[in-house]
Amino acid sequence: MNLSDLRPAEGAKHKAKRVGCGIGSGNGKTAGRGTKGYGSRAGSAIRPGFEGGQMPLVRRTPKRGFNNYNFAKVYQIANLGDIAEIFKEGAVITVNELFAYGLVRNMDTPVKILGDGELDKPLTIKAEAFSKSAAQKIAAAGGTAEVI
Repeated sequence: MNLSDLRPAEGAKHKAKRVGCGIGSGNGKTAGRGTKGYGSRAGSAIRPGFEGGQMPLVRRTPKRGFNNYNFAKVYQIANLGDIAEIFKEGAVITVNELFAYGLVRNMDTPVKILGDGELDKPLTIKAEAFSKSAAQKIAAAGGTAEVI
């Protein structure tokens, strides 16, 4: 195979539609925009959620309750059972190790260790938060749970 043999897949490339190039092009005169109205003008783009001037659904529905999303603490979670399967006895586990083994998705979001699963070996786990059951299981196995 040569570089000169490479071709895009059949149907992957399309010719650009040439609008406003005379009546013979099939898209002349109004350039496929119809006649009159907002959609025929330059720069027209209807934003998502716009309902033609009708009161939008987002504004029609009643707003109730309280949402603390501005100040809520969002944690990534890792379960003790998954940690116990991967790490050996006496290991010191930080967010870097959890990320390296794919137990957490990114290093910037704080990590909370949950007590789902069994732990039968002493481990030192360093994280931003621990559930009560996780802290108890780590202590019972002879390990330590350090809050960063």
